[in-house]
Amino acid sequence: MVTAPTVPPSSASKTSKVEALKERSQFLKEPVFTELQQDTNRFSEDGIQVLKFHGSYQQDDRDRRVKGQEKAYQFMLRTRTPGGFVPPQLYLTLDRLADEYGSQTLRATTRQAFQLHGILKKDLKTVMASIIKSMGSTLGACGDLNRNVMAPPAPFRDKPAYDLAWHYANTVADLLTPQTGAYYEIWLDGEKVVSGEEDPTVKLSRQTDNHGTLMADSLEPIYGTYYMPRKFKIAVTVPGDNSIDLLTQDLGLVVITNKKGELQGFNVYAGGGMGRTHNKEETFPRIADAIGFVEHGDIYDVVKAIVATQRDNGNRETRRLARMKYLIENWGVAKFRQVVEGYWGKTFQPSKAMPPFKYHDYLGWHDQGDGKLFVGLPVRNGRVLDREGFQLKTALREIIQGFDRPMRVTANQNVLIYDIEPGDREAIQGILDRCGIPGPGDIDTLERYAMACPALPTCGLAITESERAIPGILERIRVLLDRLELKNEHFVIRMTGCPNGCARPYMAELGFVGTAPESYQLWLGGSPHQTRLAQPFIDRMPIDTLETTLEPLFLAFKLDHKRHESFGDFCHRLGFEELRQFMALYAENPDGFQGKLRERRVRYRVELPPDLHDQLKVHSIQQGKAIRDLAAEAIAFYLQHQQSQDG
Repeated sequence: MVTAPTVPPSSASKTSKVEALKERSQFLKEPVFTELQQDTNRFSEDGIQVLKFHGSYQQDDRDRRVKGQEKAYQFMLRTRTPGGFVPPQLYLTLDRLADEYGSQTLRATTRQAFQLHGILKKDLKTVMASIIKSMGSTLGACGDLNRNVMAPPAPFRDKPAYDLAWHYANTVADLLTPQTGAYYEIWLDGEKVVSGEEDPTVKLSRQTDNHGTLMADSLEPIYGTYYMPRKFKIAVTVPGDNSIDLLTQDLGLVVITNKKGELQGFNVYAGGGMGRTHNKEETFPRIADAIGFVEHGDIYDVVKAIVATQRDNGNRETRRLARMKYLIENWGVAKFRQVVEGYWGKTFQPSKAMPPFKYHDYLGWHDQGDGKLFVGLPVRNGRVLDREGFQLKTALREIIQGFDRPMRVTANQNVLIYDIEPGDREAIQGILDRCGIPGPGDIDTLERYAMACPALPTCGLAITESERAIPGILERIRVLLDRLELKNEHFVIRMTGCPNGCARPYMAELGFVGTAPESYQLWLGGSPHQTRLAQPFIDRMPIDTLETTLEPLFLAFKLDHKRHESFGDFCHRLGFEELRQFMALYAENPDGFQGKLRERRVRYRVELPPDLHDQLKVHSIQQGKAIRDLAAEAIAFYLQHQQSQDG
């Protein structure tokens, strides 16, 4: 067994400034407590960092910045909603707070939570208290600790694994909830609101030290004075369901049941993470590794052991290298597993066999399996709002008020309303129709599977647009696909305004990552089910060159993709070298390769034999020919006919 080190002392000379700040915070109380009472419209830099642990970011409206004038400071609040669960009273409170104190909109996040934007400092305590008193919380939604624990949103009552995933998303979240009383002292004047009785097993686990997993005599037995080196993300799912991007998590748990639906244990994954920094090659996105299988009775001890491994060994000197993915990358999976087993006191078993993961968005009406229904509703870019012809905010309010049904936020920024009586379906659908809410068949497939982060104007890290830009970009891509006779094709598109990866663009088939105003990195080759990382293809693409950049890539896909092969899988199979060579061949034709072919067809009235394209494709596959050779062969065919006509 490996005996793991303890957290470095606060006097360590090489720890980052944030580490010292966490020590001075008195377990997340100061300077937030003091500064909240000051008649100012903002917090200090220290206050901003501690405020994150309470679920809030200080921002400003960058559209309103004027040189020489103070910024228009405001605050974003993010809910802690394990598994995306939002009870009716909490949703109605969030809806009301958005109107009274915020930007009149809510935003569904990619981690199954809601965000309120535009809150002023003077209203922060009122808004926070209202959320807490409505069975909600923001504690730990941001900051250097465990974030919102994810789980598949689908309420399948006849599939026990889904209920188990929900249960363990909640209990693991409870296990890793900060124990400091500062949250309630600041926002509720010390009145602790408890929404439910804590699972006795969780409480016992938090009190049981397994070979150094707990910090002795600390108010925070799992985290200690310094909490985690950086944010820590967890998801729980069932075999085959990747609706929550499992492999992007620091820790992923997959529920394993027997044929009777009885819980056996969990397959454990660790080391995923999306964030990176431009021009810093030591930073990179990473997908999680399989660690092994653990019996269900040991799951909380394993979670503690993994958290303790990162807590005590993660990089506390350089924050951009502080995520657990870098620890595993540096150590290797074998050493990481060994250290975790040292904290745990037991060893992992080999992972259990599972079906391939697939992405599901659960839009539309579905049977829960218990006689009730649920309906998945699209939320464009995650923004819950009312605008002409689309009254989503009104529709959700009317449904929740009228039918008192719970909600689940999805990892793709949509919402599910569930436990609906069959007799209420017609009335609910009537509200949706009246408010202009489309069904899954009415949404363009590019939009259905796309995601974007908020970016400008509220995010201080944004380099360029994302949420406001992606609708127009999707429309441009759709026009291009239609023009290339690829009307039925769709793929996963994700966009972020900076490299931090909040919308997980590095798992997309086509990812846009902001590098400069109106310019993006282009990432290609992720899988449609989010099981493979994309790779950087173009470092900086001005957005006004979108069509000229993507046209040859889509044309290559049209000419040589296999049946049922997605765009991401095609790019991964073919390789970037072949794609770049094809783009170069395409660029040699001033009017575009596709245009030249079309021109020759009209001018010489030469039609491509119906079977030639298929013959060329089969031949190229059999001979291992590259796409550039296939394109050259097609050109040669037309040139041959051109010469015969000229003769």
